[in-house]
Amino acid sequence: MRFGFRIILALGLVFASNALAAPIAKELFGSVEHPSTQPPQPYGSYAKGCLAGAGQLSETGDSWQAMRLSRNRNWGHPDTVSFVERLGQSAVEAGWAGLYVGDMSQPRGGPMLTGHASHQVGLDVDIWMLPPDRIDLNARERENLSSISVVSTDRKSTNGNWTSAHHEILMAALKDKSVARIFVSGAIKLQMCADATTAEKRYLRKLRPWWGHTYHFHVRLNCPKGATDCTEQAPPPAGDGCDAVEWWVTDALLPPDPDAPPIVPKPELVMTDLPRQCVGVLESQ
Repeated sequence: MRFGFRIILALGLVFASNALAAPIAKELFGSVEHPSTQPPQPYGSYAKGCLAGAGQLSETGDSWQAMRLSRNRNWGHPDTVSFVERLGQSAVEAGWAGLYVGDMSQPRGGPMLTGHASHQVGLDVDIWMLPPDRIDLNARERENLSSISVVSTDRKSTNGNWTSAHHEILMAALKDKSVARIFVSGAIKLQMCADATTAEKRYLRKLRPWWGHTYHFHVRLNCPKGATDCTEQAPPPAGDGCDAVEWWVTDALLPPDPDAPPIVPKPELVMTDLPRQCVGVLESQ
């Protein structure tokens, strides 16, 4: 394989000498264009792991299109591919032409050259907030089209782009048993809490406010059944979370304390930070 010698050489240096820096993991995983031929298996955690035997989400399906194809991030565990297919049908039932699907994972998971800290084990997927007018975009259109924000400029509420279909699609995702949690802007969580029926509110526990997430929502799936080397995130707190969401549209938006110590960037992940199986994932044909 074209990348094989470079990766094997780099991996050979991982433990060769304490004087040698271990290779930066994102540089190795970001250079691989194809999945491994191993059985599907996530190793490690959502933000520190890799993926064997990834499946590819088709560039275009009956109810979705993968966007930004140049990134080569329309890969995931087969459970994730199946989830997108199910949610695409829910989007059609809600009145959309389907879904525009953003980043999933790289062909072998792992840290990405740019962007996400998570999306490493093939169990994360970003869904655009932009309702598709059509799902026959060509490759160039997929590179140039942008999503839309459904949150006001002050980040305190949803804006005129928010619709009942957004609510319906998010609820369909939350009700899916494979979903562990969904990240959205605090303003979106606030709106969902306001509009949810009594029966729907029990699913809102999995809807978690987080910074950003105004142009897309981020779905995270549970570790697949039997995936003993996959590390689950701690379950969300009990309750629907609606009593705590006000913080995200009030105190969270206050200017930072000028006297607070600066945030120290996290060091780059190196191969020795990842599960030991990730070396085999990279070396596999």
